[in-house]
Amino acid sequence: MDAWMTPQRLPNAGPAREALREKGQFWTPQWVAEAMVSYAVAGGSCHIFDPAVGGGAFFRAAKTIAGQLGRRLTLLGSEIDAAALSEARRSGLSEEDLASVELVDFVRCPPRGPFQAIVANPPYIRHHRIPGEVKSELQLYGKRLIGMTLDGRAGLHVYFLLHALQMLDKGGRLAFIMPADTCEGAFAETLWAWITRNYKLDAVVTFAPEASPFPGVDTNAIVFMIRHDKPSYHFWWGQCREADQDHLKQWALSDFTQEPGITLDVRQREVSESVHTGLSRPPRTTPTSRYCLGDFAAVRRGIATGANEFFFLTQEQATAVRLPDDYFVTAIGRTRDVNKDEVFAQDVVALNAAGRPTRLLALDDRAPEDFPPEVQAYLRLGEERGLPQRPLIAQRRPWYRMESRTVPPFLFAYLGRRNARFIRNRAGILPLTSFLCIYPHRNDEEALEKLWAILRHPDTTANLSWVGKSYGSGAIKVEPRSLERLPLPEELVAATGLEPTHQARQLPLRFHEQRAAYRDGNGTKPV
Repeated sequence: MDAWMTPQRLPNAGPAREALREKGQFWTPQWVAEAMVSYAVAGGSCHIFDPAVGGGAFFRAAKTIAGQLGRRLTLLGSEIDAAALSEARRSGLSEEDLASVELVDFVRCPPRGPFQAIVANPPYIRHHRIPGEVKSELQLYGKRLIGMTLDGRAGLHVYFLLHALQMLDKGGRLAFIMPADTCEGAFAETLWAWITRNYKLDAVVTFAPEASPFPGVDTNAIVFMIRHDKPSYHFWWGQCREADQDHLKQWALSDFTQEPGITLDVRQREVSESVHTGLSRPPRTTPTSRYCLGDFAAVRRGIATGANEFFFLTQEQATAVRLPDDYFVTAIGRTRDVNKDEVFAQDVVALNAAGRPTRLLALDDRAPEDFPPEVQAYLRLGEERGLPQRPLIAQRRPWYRMESRTVPPFLFAYLGRRNARFIRNRAGILPLTSFLCIYPHRNDEEALEKLWAILRHPDTTANLSWVGKSYGSGAIKVEPRSLERLPLPEELVAATGLEPTHQARQLPLRFHEQRAAYRDGNGTKPV
């Protein structure tokens, strides 16, 4: 096997994995890179431009495709990381191949275009890793271009796409491979409505889990093929069912006129429907329900402590630090700690016995000297550890004041791999950020049981794919506002007789009010 065909070796954890996340560098496999280059040059371009050359996958693919087509392609590009270009050299690219690569930050110092063919696997750097001043600069650019500010959760890859589209020559083609959040995030519909009004979306290619271009990476990859041409009402939507096949390349090289082959499922879709549905998702085959979860409940995220090791303790740790029990509430932190659809007080007892943290230090906003000496000593320990300077904690006043939530009757576990589910909270526990809190507009027992019958039904959970962000190996994540848009099957709502009530969201109570309301389903104080 040639050096450049060897899959990227990904560190599983530790500093090496963290460094990979910081750079967002995941090399594109040969079979995908060749398909993308094939589309980009099918219009007759004599060059390709890669704004994030990295290990050089698209340059190597371009040399292969050029040889098959019997023509020469000039290799142009930019790259911010010199070490990545060293990797490109080790993989077989020559100094001549890399001679026209500029060592610059593409989104902050974009090169002069236009280009007829642009291909890229932009760095997948999520929004919370982008420095604040850079994020503000990117959002300002997006607002000038699109006419409105994109949601702050748009990652760096989104702005790579926008800059590249601006550099695309008339009639030119662009092929980007990007994570599914590009068309599933809060900003997605705004982004793609603008793109499809100004460019022609030719094709979107998704991948079945077994055909993932990046096995071992928690990312659901999508290839977007876009032309600087008059927008169209339709585009091709496909899914690769097997990796390392030529069918995708041959289909792209034929300008989508050739039969796609047995490993590639392709259909034509309407642009407007797909932008609304989400370009990563297949077309809906069932009618859209007139009911959504937001008609019956409000959703909030769980409690973010900013330092679980300090605020979220096991029963043994809570006893060891000798803090009064009155300053703790019972909480749950990980989805794996609830392996059923209902959680009871006895489950909390079992977690305590297993040494799992369940005691959340929930201090109010009084001055430190107004707490007992044991609490004061513990707060000094936190200050010595530098906790008040941590990003999330630094936003709190005072730093030790814990976020407040009323006990939600329902939880939603949204980070589990293939196990996103609703949970009936009969233990009166408070959830941390691995869960979402669901607050029904009606809290009488009859209404709660009716809503629970709807939430636990398989037809309801099946609809999560229409509102969630998809990740590698079937994982899904649903944000609070997205979960409120979850369609609830009309027949289930009708069967229960539950009536929608559009009420104001339930507000969190302050600490002392929360403690008074802290009861389990039987009206007794939880463990």
